[in-house]
Order: sequence, then C-alpha cells, then structure tokens
Amino acid sequence: MAGGTRDQGGASPVNDPAQFIAEAVERLRTELPGKAIIAASGGIDSTVAAILTERALGERARALFVDTGLLREKEVERVSELFRNAGLRFEVLPAADRFFAALADVSDPEEKRRRIGAAFIRLFESEAERFGTDRLVQGTIAPDWIESGGALRDTIKTHHNVGGIPADSRLRLVEPLRDLYKDEVRAVARALGVPSPDRQPFPGPGLAVRVAGPVTPERVRRVRVANAVVEEEIERAVAEGTMRRPWQYFAVLLPGRTVGVLGDNRVHGEAIGVRVVESSDAMTATAADLPRAVAQRIAERITRSLHGEVVRVLYDITDKPPATIEWE
Repeated sequence: MAGGTRDQGGASPVNDPAQFIAEAVERLRTELPGKAIIAASGGIDSTVAAILTERALGERARALFVDTGLLREKEVERVSELFRNAGLRFEVLPAADRFFAALADVSDPEEKRRRIGAAFIRLFESEAERFGTDRLVQGTIAPDWIESGGALRDTIKTHHNVGGIPADSRLRLVEPLRDLYKDEVRAVARALGVPSPDRQPFPGPGLAVRVAGPVTPERVRRVRVANAVVEEEIERAVAEGTMRRPWQYFAVLLPGRTVGVLGDNRVHGEAIGVRVVESSDAMTATAADLPRAVAQRIAERITRSLHGEVVRVLYDITDKPPATIEWE
C-alpha cells in the first residue's frame, strides 16, 4: 500500500515524512471503510502502522499486542508503556501456551517461522471475528517480503508475517509500510513523535529464532536471561562512552552441549552466541567491534547468571552477507 519502492539509485518513497503520513492515512481511510485490528508487537514497524491506522480510523481500530511467551525480559511492561506514551488504544493477549504448543518438537528454523505465523493468524482470526472485521493491519516492510522469496527471488528466510501466513487465512491484510525500509520507517516514526524511534529491532517470532534447536520454556528462559545481559552491558558501555550504540545486539542459545568446569567438577552446559551489528536498513550489516572489557563482562555475567546451565560464550564476527542478522 505504500508509495513506491527504493530504486537502485537509492531514491526513497519517504522524501517528505509528513507528506507520506498524510497520504498513508488517506489511503487507510479508503482501504478500511469499516473496522480493523492491528498486529502491534511494539517494534517500530508495527507501532508506526498502528498509529497511522488509529489516525485514519479512530475507535474503529483495535491494536493487539500478543504475549507469545517468546518475548524479552519485561517486554510486556515496556511495550505497554510505549503504547500508552504514543496514545494508542491497545489490548494485551496472553498466548504463551498456544505458541509453545505450536513449536513443540520443532527445530527447523523455517518451520518455526511458519508455525509462529500460523499461530498469530489463527489468534487474529478469532479476535477479528469478535471485533466484527476481516481486516488485519501489519507492519510489514520491504525486507520482510524480499527475504521471504517469491517470484524470481530466492527465500533467504521466511518472515512469519509473510511466508508464515496460512493459505486459507480468512483475513484481508493491509500493509501501509510494505514498500519502506527500516531507515525510512524510522524517519516516519520521528515525524509521528513515536518515543525511541531508533531503538533496536526485535524479530516478530521473538526469542524462538534466538533459540537454535528445540524451543522449550526452559531454553527460552536461558536466552532471555542472556539477552538481557547483552542489552544491559551494551547500553552501559554506550552511556559510558566506550562504544557507540549499535544497530542491533542480542544473545542466541546455541544447539548442543559443551564441556565446562564448576569447582572441581566437569559439567555439560549450553553455549551462548553474542551478536552485535551495524546497519542502516537491515538488508546488509557489519559485525561490530566489541571492546574486550565489554565482552568480558557479558561472558562473566551470563555464565554467573546461568550457573551450570551455560558454560561458554562466543562472539559472532560474521557480516551480512554471508550471514543474516538473526541466526534463524
């Protein structure tokens, strides 16, 4: 639904964010003559889409934030505060049991994304019926559908909000940011007055794609603890001026077990990978140089916080390409 795509010379459909906002609101009013629900994750993309939709529809729009059980530490509280500060009407939907059931015994990254996408859609179908609509607004942006493949494009990874949507879905999708890249969405967010428009991205499938291998509540708990440590230590270093704020920084729980030592005892624990990258639009990324002291604090805090559960911390120095930013 957006106003065009970035061409090879780098031209942007958001040369004037205020004009883009006015045109997007008008298009939404035309495309959504009745009610609509909004998939609002708290990320900058879905938050911008939600604000545009509410401006267009007012009380005929209903933003839904799903607590999948796969969120970061204190994410529900953080997102709820963000939405309140942005003036959004929203509802939190607890659904952890639904998502863990969907992911039971699944290790393949593509299957994880498909199942998460399907779980979201089935939940949204029920909520849409209750609200009296068949329209779902999503914060899909250009990298989502480009990387998900289709036509002549290879599938790099299936984004849950594109390739994860079941073919028999009863919902009609509305995607006001579909042709925008992350830097363009952030420009629109700043024009809208969205709090913290440059905050780091968080994947729609949540910590499920930061748990390599099987997704269980225990493994998600471990990566949630590790991820919080990475975020806290990076943000501390930024505040102290020892490094600039990266584009994205997080932890990944790796598959398999590794040998560690606790006192005089040999143990088999899991390993955490730390990923810190610089980017502008998420299409390419460069692994950031992490100061040794910061890396050491991260490793010490993770292994201490997850005593005997995680015994090794590794740092990912791979750019995109050849790697993607997220591990899965």
